[in-house]
Amino acid sequence: MSPARIIILAILLYLLYRLLFGKKTTSSRPGVGGQLEKDEHNVLVEDPVCHTYVVQGQSLSAVKDGKTYYFCCEECRRKFLEQN
Repeated sequence: MSPARIIILAILLYLLYRLLFGKKTTSSRPGVGGQLEKDEHNVLVEDPVCHTYVVQGQSLSAVKDGKTYYFCCEECRRKFLEQN
């Protein structure tokens, strides 16, 4: 066999493999397949004291007057709770 035929055969086998096993109907990644999954832990929230945006899942929180507030650090949380 010539090298050109081996290369063509390899390309055809690769394309056949991708055709059979390359497409997956389900995916565990968010946003794949036209569906957007909202992950509340990745939402940006604003710190009411210093107005910094932090990821909700990594922030500190406090409830005041029935509303939940999110903070970038313990110092901002403490200042907010001491007000009023």
